[in-house]
Amino acid sequence: MRPSSRLALIALLAVTAAASTARAQGLRRFAIVAGNDTGGGDTRSLLYAGADARKVYDILTRLGGVRQEDATLLIGASASQLLSAIVAVEMQAAEAKQHGERTALLFYYSGHAKDGSLRLGETRLPIDGVKARIASSPIDVRIAILDSCKSGAVTRTKGARKAPAFEIQSDGPRDAKGVVILTSSTSDEDSQESDAIGGSYFSHHLASGLLGGADKSGDGRVTLFEAYAYAYDRTVADTAESAAGAQHPTFSYDLAGNGDLVLTDVAVRHEGVYLPREAPGGVYYMVDGKGYVAAEISKADGVDRRVALSPGHYRVKRRLPDRLRVGEIDVPRGQMVALAETRLRDAPFSDDPVKGAGRVDLTSRWSLGAGATYQSVFAAPSGASLFPPTGMLAVDLSLRNFLRKDWVWSMDLAAGSANGVVTTVGAPFKFSEISLASSLTVEWPGRYITPYVGGRLAMLLMGRTFTDQTATYPAQFYSTLSPGIVGGAAFRVMDHTSLVARGRLHYLFYNIDQDLSLGYWELAAMVSYDL
Repeated sequence: MRPSSRLALIALLAVTAAASTARAQGLRRFAIVAGNDTGGGDTRSLLYAGADARKVYDILTRLGGVRQEDATLLIGASASQLLSAIVAVEMQAAEAKQHGERTALLFYYSGHAKDGSLRLGETRLPIDGVKARIASSPIDVRIAILDSCKSGAVTRTKGARKAPAFEIQSDGPRDAKGVVILTSSTSDEDSQESDAIGGSYFSHHLASGLLGGADKSGDGRVTLFEAYAYAYDRTVADTAESAAGAQHPTFSYDLAGNGDLVLTDVAVRHEGVYLPREAPGGVYYMVDGKGYVAAEISKADGVDRRVALSPGHYRVKRRLPDRLRVGEIDVPRGQMVALAETRLRDAPFSDDPVKGAGRVDLTSRWSLGAGATYQSVFAAPSGASLFPPTGMLAVDLSLRNFLRKDWVWSMDLAAGSANGVVTTVGAPFKFSEISLASSLTVEWPGRYITPYVGGRLAMLLMGRTFTDQTATYPAQFYSTLSPGIVGGAAFRVMDHTSLVARGRLHYLFYNIDQDLSLGYWELAAMVSYDL
C-alpha cells in the first residue's frame, strides 16, 4: 500500500492555520513540500505521492498564506536535495528574524518509508534525523508531516497520541512556538489509499475539510481542530471495514501559546461553490475534469457550506438510498457560485461520475536527451550509392505519462552528413540529411532498466552535392515521410539521469528514377535527463 497523504494534509493544515493567524501576528510562513513515487528496488512505485505533494503545495500557496517565493516543491528529489532545501529555508528564516519577523515552517513528505528511513529513489534519509533537524531548527513554529506507511514511528515519544482531537488553550497567548509532528498512520499500520478518490483517505478528507467541509462553526474559517477532527473521524470510518483495518493518524504536539489556529479562510477568498442553508443535507461530491473527487463535503440540514474550489468545471453528486442526484457547475475565477437543488437531476447508480478503480494518476513529466545515431539504408538500388551510411547528432524531447500511464510522446531532431560515390560513373558527392520525427511508445519502468517499444513517423530531408569540379551534375534533393518502429531501453545511472540505447527500423519509399520500397535501420546512444 502506498503512503497516504492523509496526515500530510493535516500538517499542512497546521501550517496553514499558522498561516492565517500569522498575518495578524506578523508570522512569515515557509513550506517545503516533497513527493517521491519511487523508493528503491525493494519497493513498488507509487501513483499518488507526487500528485499529493502538488495538492498540498497548491493549498498552502493558494489558501494557506504561504507566498510563492517562500514555498519549495520537490518532486522526485533525492535526500541531499531535500536537506539542501531545509538549509535554504533556515537561512531565509534567519534573515526574516533579523527584520523582526516571526517564522513558521511546514515540512511535508509523501512517499516511501521503510526500516526507519524516508526512501527517496535510491537515497535514504533517517526519520530520526529529519525529526531532530526540524525540532532543532531556529524557526518559531515547525510542523512536520510524514505521509508514509508506518510513519507513526516518528511520534513514539512522550506526548504522541492516537486520538481524534487536540486540546486547545484558547485563552493562551497568540505567539505560538514549538513543534507539531503529524503522521498518516501508527508505527504498525499501513497508510491506505483509494482509486475512487485518487489518493489517500486521510489527505482526501483533510483537503475537503480545509476547503470548507470542516467549518463546523459556520464562520467561514476552518481551524486546526475542526480540520483534524473532520479528517480523523472520516478516515477511521472509511478504513474500518478495509482488509488492512482502521487507520489511525498520530501527532506529537509541543506548541505553546497557540490558541486555536485558523488554517483556511473560505469566506474571504470568495471563490468556489456555495451550498445554501436550504439545500438538502447529505454528502456532496465535487468531481473534476479528470474524474477525481476534488472535494467531499458533509452538509447537515439547515446549515450552509462554502467550498473553496479552484476555477473550473465540476460534476456534482449526492447519493441517496435508491438513486443519485447529479448535475454540473462552473466556477469562474473570483466568484462563489451557489449550487441550487434545481441544478441536480435524478440518475441511476450506473451514472455515478466517480468511477474509481479504472483511473490512475497522470502526473506527466518532461525529459531531454542528446546523443549520436548511426543510420544505414538497405535494399538500395544496386550501384547507385544514393544513401551512404551516415552518422548523425540527435536531440529529443519526451513527455512521459502522455494520455495514459507509461505512454511516452517524443519529438526528435537529427542531422548528419557523409561522403559517397556514384559507382556507375565514379562521381563523388557529399550526402546530408535532416530528420524531424514524432513517436509514441510504451515503457515498462524498472528499478534500473526501463525497456520501451512503439511507433514513429519521420520527415526526411536528404540531399547530395557532387564535389568533382570537372563534372556538371546538379545538386539533388529528396524529401519523404517514413513510418517505422522503435525499441530500446533506458539504464538509470543516477537520479534524473539515464543512458539510453535505441534501435529503429523504417520504411523508405524511393521514387526518383523508379518506384522502390526501401528501408533503413538506426542505432543510437543518448543521455537523457528528467526535467
